[in-house]
Amino acid sequence: MGKGDRKSKKGKISNNSYGARRPRKIKKRPTVEEKIKISKKK
Repeated sequence: MGKGDRKSKKGKISNNSYGARRPRKIKKRPTVEEKIKISKKK
């Protein structure tokens, strides 16, 4: 259970892959209301 193990977090990092142990960060999309507020300020 280390760098060679593809199921562990450390193995995912060394293998440059993602999965259940190493999920990707989700980018938050601005809501419609936030977009309207931003456009009014400009």
